[in-house]
Amino acid sequence: MPAFVRFWGTRGSIPTPGHQTRRYGGNTSCVELRMDGALLVCDGGTGLRELGLDLRRRMPEGVEAHLFFSHMHWDHIQGFPFFVPAYSPESRLHVYETTPGDDRVRRLLHGQMKSEYFPVSFSELGATIEARYFSNRELWVRGVRVRCFEQPHPGRSFAFSFEHEGKKIVYATDSELDSCVCDPLLREREPEALRRLPADLVRFIEGADLLIADGQYTDAEYPSKRGWGHASAATVVDLAVQAGVRQCAIFHHDPMHSDDVVEEKIQVCRARARTHGSELVVFGAREGVELKL
Repeated sequence: MPAFVRFWGTRGSIPTPGHQTRRYGGNTSCVELRMDGALLVCDGGTGLRELGLDLRRRMPEGVEAHLFFSHMHWDHIQGFPFFVPAYSPESRLHVYETTPGDDRVRRLLHGQMKSEYFPVSFSELGATIEARYFSNRELWVRGVRVRCFEQPHPGRSFAFSFEHEGKKIVYATDSELDSCVCDPLLREREPEALRRLPADLVRFIEGADLLIADGQYTDAEYPSKRGWGHASAATVVDLAVQAGVRQCAIFHHDPMHSDDVVEEKIQVCRARARTHGSELVVFGAREGVELKL
């Protein structure tokens, strides 16, 4: 059975509508996965609003969705108060916490809907909203194996791996990969050399049919953004090559990057994959694009 992936928001940090971002999109992080009948949603940035409107058209009788938040920074949750299915009594939403007994995700979703920030409170939502928990970093959703992996990012962030019937999709945004390169001085000595990433991270991603990964910066930009929690796109390519990934979607585009800048970055990434002798397919995540795997 094929898996489907659709990008509803691909921008990082803040929404950037306008003619310069029309091609890759201006909504913040939100990706829809459909595997074996399960509706899996990664992050709830402003792209979640558009997804909700589309789900209402597709499923007027009510929606059952499984929501996975990489972390709770604003650009990953700000679409939730505008997610139409959350207001429907016919809908059931499963919200996942990465640690048993934790309430961080639900608590912060509640928090952004306090009256100081939003006119409708969380308690007024009509949908059934249930908390679910990972156990030993793994769980199952309707036959889909889901695993999580903690990433380097201020305030913590998690990557998610989704596997079903031989298909594997990894969603790994907001990760400062460059901070955990095994030889951090290699960039200065040999910029084109393969940057080795930790073995446990490589194993988590290994063999993915699709890796959706934060590649917000160019190599030239990263040194001035060190500690902000995002990766150089070139380092993402090196990770994908090491893990034997088939396709890599560069994601979480910088709000200062126009479509032309993003396209230039992707061309550099493709050339880098070829330099490493890899057949990796690299592309920029584009709002509205749907993939069949």
